Amino acid sequence: MKFTAFIVGALAAQASAFSFQRPAVGGLKALSAATLEASESVAAPKVVDAAVANVSDAITDTAVAEEIEMSFPVGAKDTRVLPGRYNDLETSIALPFLERPTALDGSHAGDYGFDPLGLSEKLDFYAMQESEIRHSRLAMLAVIGWPMSELLGPQWMLQHGCAPSVLNGFNPLSFLAVAAFFGAAGFFEVKTSLRSHQDSKFGKMHTEDMSAVWKYGVAGDYNFDPLGLYSSCGDDYKGRKGLRDVEVSHGRVAMLGITYFAAWEALTGHAIVENSMFFHPNLMLPLLVAGYTGFNQIYEVTPLDQSPVELRYTSEGEMKLQRLQKGASELFANAGAQEVFENASKNTGGSSSSLSDAPQKLSELNEQFGIGEKLSKVPKKISDSLKSFAGDTVW
Repeated sequence: MKFTAFIVGALAAQASAFSFQRPAVGGLKALSAATLEASESVAAPKVVDAAVANVSDAITDTAVAEEIEMSFPVGAKDTRVLPGRYNDLETSIALPFLERPTALDGSHAGDYGFDPLGLSEKLDFYAMQESEIRHSRLAMLAVIGWPMSELLGPQWMLQHGCAPSVLNGFNPLSFLAVAAFFGAAGFFEVKTSLRSHQDSKFGKMHTEDMSAVWKYGVAGDYNFDPLGLYSSCGDDYKGRKGLRDVEVSHGRVAMLGITYFAAWEALTGHAIVENSMFFHPNLMLPLLVAGYTGFNQIYEVTPLDQSPVELRYTSEGEMKLQRLQKGASELFANAGAQEVFENASKNTGGSSSSLSDAPQKLSELNEQFGIGEKLSKVPKKISDSLKSFAGDTVW
């Protein structure tokens, strides 16, 4: 069965995308994406953190640093992002078996320590963030536009029913349209590539929010918020960074999704919307959603900064699993009793005396073969298998 990457986005877009939680370690308070205070082990805020010292044009001159610091009061702890949020961690949150990259200290949106190639230590950190957010936004548009074009677009635009792309090919008209779009995007790149937006309304606000980290404000800031949604989670640095976390998380999923779309169509020659549960309704999708919801009611994944990552019960998970086992046992027992009643009724012409003996016969069979007990243990066996697999696996 073909699964599109859309379900990955649906599952990933939980509250956990907005707020990454981990338990207190060594007496330090728990941190989240929306709680951006540095750990208590971190000293007073520093304008230039060692994590960004590799940036080619970062603030390295003490006089410049002091000038920026004076623009915003030193004691304004609750009005800006502080560096060093992950300084008490030696390993990466995303990859607990690797060391945490020093540049990824939790100061920026979407930072979960994932940098196995060490690019954040070698290249311009701001430029990489700018590149990621631009690709994320383009992918979020494309992951919607791609299937919509195959469902609603005219045949002259499509390539054998597939969306036009580098791998699928273009016809003359679609090529001109794509070339015009990328020409406009290239012009936009040139106009915004030199970090010239810091004097705008949002630029000044972001510069203040990030003044304890560096002087560049926030990557991807084009002073664009016509609906005023940027303050919907709080008109402060915490709410703004929380929304940026959400945008980056969704953008990363979208980039994976659009890559899957292109690869699938190139390998199979079939449109992504063909025989898909998302575009041709069937029972599989609601069953998957129900199964995922039920699973999360019983189990949870341990914090990602702990190794190994394990599967364990939620606070009420074991009790819910026991109720499920009991319910399954009663369900099968009642189904068996109903079948005995129906058979007895057919054989005896509905004799009440024979029907009254049915529960006793079912009970005897249950005592002899342990049917109910065996059935009630099925969910438990599945649970133990999952926990055993997760416990032995180091991610």
